[in-house]
Amino acid sequence: MNKFRFTLMALAIMAFTLMISSSAQAQATRTWVSGVGDDANPCSRTAPCKTFAGAISKTADCGEIDALDPGGFGAVTITKSITIDGTGTLAGILASGTTGVIINAPSDKVITLRGLSINGACTGIRGINVLQAARLNVEDCVIFRFTQEGILVNKSGDFALHVRNSVIRDNTGDGVSVATSSGLVRANLNNVSLIGDGNGLHAKSNSRVVARNCEISNNTANGVFADALTAGQNAVVRVWTSNISFNAGNGVASGNVGNAGAAAVEIGQNQINNNTGQGVIILTGGAVNTFSNNSILGNGTDGCPVGCTNSAPGS
Repeated sequence: MNKFRFTLMALAIMAFTLMISSSAQAQATRTWVSGVGDDANPCSRTAPCKTFAGAISKTADCGEIDALDPGGFGAVTITKSITIDGTGTLAGILASGTTGVIINAPSDKVITLRGLSINGACTGIRGINVLQAARLNVEDCVIFRFTQEGILVNKSGDFALHVRNSVIRDNTGDGVSVATSSGLVRANLNNVSLIGDGNGLHAKSNSRVVARNCEISNNTANGVFADALTAGQNAVVRVWTSNISFNAGNGVASGNVGNAGAAAVEIGQNQINNNTGQGVIILTGGAVNTFSNNSILGNGTDGCPVGCTNSAPGS
């Protein structure tokens, strides 16, 4: 009898081990989605899944999900290091009434979103909402028609955001909004269009933002806005060779009445033109450094106001 029980126990252990092994092997390094796929599939190239949410559970950490053909692949929550790539086809996320991409991964994870069209359909909440991770790369994407932010980073701890060759437009909230309650958010925007949003670029508490070769225009509030809510926190933005025009508020705003934190904006070689308010405004807790090579014309009030600090190149 004891021998029989021992044999049953050994068989049970073996079956459990095989099950765990099978589950691990089911997560592929590269998976695929298709407009005519099925989430019951293994997400291989010949048997693709239907949605990003269906594919992500079958994709290993540090793996990649690729789109085979045009399709709407649905909203997704990301909890691991992963690349989602829609390059070469129409890879859409239609996020009506919800958030397109939620990132809630461990603090050492890196996420890349490439070649995606993220559409809020006028009722979506946010395009991308970062709750936790180490770094997010957004490349060659379009994020539009959300009721709040296009990209929101509002978390605790250090974080890095890189946005390149992307369009963030027609969102009711800020195009890009970054803040952290502790640590530091470092954001780099290169060749990014922030058009028709609330504030185009909004740098908040404990943030450092560099924007270069950007189009920041036709927003309903400010083009570039730096402010920090709490004393001891600060927001710093450096904008170079960019067009900041036709915003309904100010072109560049540094500081905010009622906020106790410090804000600073550095501007060089920009066109800051035709904004309804001031081209550049300094509010409570704000400062502006200018390299004296910006065009600040055609605004409600032109020029850099009293309080701007002139800086020489290389200083």
